Amino acid sequence: MALSLLWLGFALLGALQTQAQDSTPNLILAPPLLSVPVEPDFKKEEFQGKWYVIAVAGDQFHKERDTELKRYTNTYDLNKDNTYDFTSTLVRGRNCSEWTKVIIINLHVDQLNLGDTEYHSGNVSYITRVVTTDYNRFAIMFFKKVDNNEEDIKVKLYGRTKELIPELKELFIRFTKSKGYTENNIVFSNPNDACIYD
Repeated sequence: MALSLLWLGFALLGALQTQAQDSTPNLILAPPLLSVPVEPDFKKEEFQGKWYVIAVAGDQFHKERDTELKRYTNTYDLNKDNTYDFTSTLVRGRNCSEWTKVIIINLHVDQLNLGDTEYHSGNVSYITRVVTTDYNRFAIMFFKKVDNNEEDIKVKLYGRTKELIPELKELFIRFTKSKGYTENNIVFSNPNDACIYD
């Protein structure tokens, strides 16, 4: 984990220097993929399994408005063809909601691409990057959805357990700020036992 945090520290330093030179600090622009670090030598077998979504950040989130965000899970099950079955389980209203998609692992370009987009109309693409992970405790994830040339960017903090570790909270805040988000764009999910049983 120390190596991952050191590597992320160098990436954050470069990003912060670039951000300091930006002449429009109030405008949050989606970070280009080239500026988003990726976990070196990604280990697809070790990454699989259940992850709790501890925090999210993005333009569409606001910490005062989204105070009811419940903790949910994303599970990655590795298939023989080197794809993941990606299952998201969350609470919607009073019901449990679960959906599964196929994720294609593209190690050549260091990213994961969501396959089946049958529920979306138009030209939709999804890109996921594992920014950094220690596989056992945490992962910082970058998600980019492009729908008819409109981009939706999210950054998520995954945890292997439901608990939020203070040092990881600070790491997540520093990383998202380096990408142009403010603390108002960062929402930490509320502990939740419904639908996401251990």
